[in-house]
Amino acid sequence: MNRGIHTWSLRQTRSGSNLPPLPEEGTDDIRQTTAAFNRMQTRLFRFIEDRTRMLAAIGHDLRTPLTSLRLRAEFVTDPEIQQRMLATIDEIQAMTEATIAFARGEATIEETRTVDLNALIGSLCDDLAEMDQPVAYAEGKKMIYRCRPDSLRRALRNIIENALRYGGEARVRLYRGSHSVDITVEDNGPGIPEDMHEQVFAPFCRIETSRNRETGGVGLGLAIARTIIRHHGGDIVFSNDNPCFRVTISLPTIL
Repeated sequence: MNRGIHTWSLRQTRSGSNLPPLPEEGTDDIRQTTAAFNRMQTRLFRFIEDRTRMLAAIGHDLRTPLTSLRLRAEFVTDPEIQQRMLATIDEIQAMTEATIAFARGEATIEETRTVDLNALIGSLCDDLAEMDQPVAYAEGKKMIYRCRPDSLRRALRNIIENALRYGGEARVRLYRGSHSVDITVEDNGPGIPEDMHEQVFAPFCRIETSRNRETGGVGLGLAIARTIIRHHGGDIVFSNDNPCFRVTISLPTIL
C-alpha cells in the first residue's frame, strides 16, 4: 500500500474516526491503489453495518417470544418451578436488552472531537463518587486528546464498574507513556486468572458463576470496552500484581 495512504488511515483509525473515501488522484498506479483501498473500505463498512442491523433485529425479535414465555410461566402451578422459569426468562431478557443496546451503540456514529482526557476521566470518577462508590482518581495535568469521548467514557465506566463489583474499589490514574496514553484501573479483588485473560472478552462470558445479574452482570461490559478501545487503535491489558489487580487501557499517541 502507498505509504501516504497507510499513514493517513492509521492516524484516522487512532482517533476513532470513520474514514471518508480517499481522493483518487495522482499517477495511474496511485489512482488504482487508492480506488482499491476505497472499495475495500466500503465493503468493510457495509459488512459491519449489516452485521449490526442483523444483531439488533434478532435482539428485537426475541422480545415477543420472551413475553409469551413469561405469560405461560404465570400458569405454572408449582411455585419452585415457576420461580426458576421466571428467573431464566429474566436472564435471557437482560441478555437480549444488553445485545440491543450494544448493537445500537455500535451503529451510532459519534463525532471525533478534541477533549481534555484528564477532565473526562475526572468527571466520570466524580459522578461515581457522588453515588457513594469508592472511586479514587489521581488527577493529573491537562491532557488534550482526539477521540470519541462518549464512547471512551462508556468503555472506561465499564472497566471501573467491574473493579467496583469484583474488587470493592477502583483507583484510576492517567499518564502519558513514551508511545501511548495509558489509563490504569486498580482494585484489591481476586483478579482474572491468566488463562482467562482473552476468554473474558467474549460476549456473555462471566467468571462469576452464580448467574446472579446483580453480582455478575450479563457479560458484555468487557466486550464493549475492548471494541471501543480497539476502534481507537488501542488495547486493554490485565496485570495480576498481587495484592492488586490492574487493568490498563493503552491508547496511541496521536501524531
